[in-house]
Amino acid sequence: MSASENNGASERPQVRFVTIDENNHGQRIDNFLVTFLKGVPKGKIYNLLRKGEIRVNKKRIKPDFKLSSEDIIRIAPIFVAEPSDKPVVAEGLKKEIESRIVYEDKGLIVVNKPSGLAVHGGSGLSFGLVEVIRQMRPQEKFIELVHRLDRDTSGLIMIAKKRSVLKTLHAALREKEGVQKTYHALVFGAWPKRKLQVNAPLLKNELKSGERVVKVHTDGKESLTRFKVLRNFEGYTFIECEPVTGRTHQIRVHAQFAGYSIVGDDKYSPNEANILAKSLGFKRLCLHAARLDIDYEGIKLTLEAPIEDAWKDAMAGLPTKY
Repeated sequence: MSASENNGASERPQVRFVTIDENNHGQRIDNFLVTFLKGVPKGKIYNLLRKGEIRVNKKRIKPDFKLSSEDIIRIAPIFVAEPSDKPVVAEGLKKEIESRIVYEDKGLIVVNKPSGLAVHGGSGLSFGLVEVIRQMRPQEKFIELVHRLDRDTSGLIMIAKKRSVLKTLHAALREKEGVQKTYHALVFGAWPKRKLQVNAPLLKNELKSGERVVKVHTDGKESLTRFKVLRNFEGYTFIECEPVTGRTHQIRVHAQFAGYSIVGDDKYSPNEANILAKSLGFKRLCLHAARLDIDYEGIKLTLEAPIEDAWKDAMAGLPTKY
């Protein structure tokens, strides 16, 4: 934890005082506490804030209060269950992820994430990419995802090592200036060269199972994706995708809405087509974050990651359409 804590040695819960440093400057108190008080339900945290049992600089605060460096948080005695089974990441996976780091400086790591690895733990997963990085870089006080990729999407993803970098890149993504993401995808059918964009609002629903499903709907959020044909095959098209907005499953749903679902997309593609594609060697979701153009804190980066060999080899076996 990036904040320093002064606590007694007794096993019984005691009042705790936590001093905030620059890594948590500007963070909301509720978000800080969710991470700091691991094992305590969110509802309990909000209840403690409401009752004034958690204070900042001796004052009651609301959940959206933003912390500053040198703030002192007083946390009333509360039992926090220590995680007894913290997952240990295999050395082999650590080595693989280390080999997939395409850029690293004092504030940022960019990784070429493999398909099949979630970006974070939860929903039955003991760990994801961010937990792997935390175990690979135990000396770093701050490791957080800048953005997300679906579990089965491969490619470039940014991880911040400083809160200031996280805030800068979040602002760049929000303002659509300073970060440009470019994806490659293989879709079913012959994507027309004149189809240069899909501008359709997306609505996110969450099923009882916790699964997220997105659809085009007039009540959804404005969403825009630009597309470009890279290569035509018999029955398939290799395309470039540039999401102008950053909605959940945006490229996948916009491709489906245009009539050209992404190969290997079990959620939004027809099963029969995917069965045939698997027999041709496409055994994954064929969506890849291929390029990142980043401009932050005076640094300009253009980072690229090619599609994996198995996908490339399967695509090379397709008849070319001229």
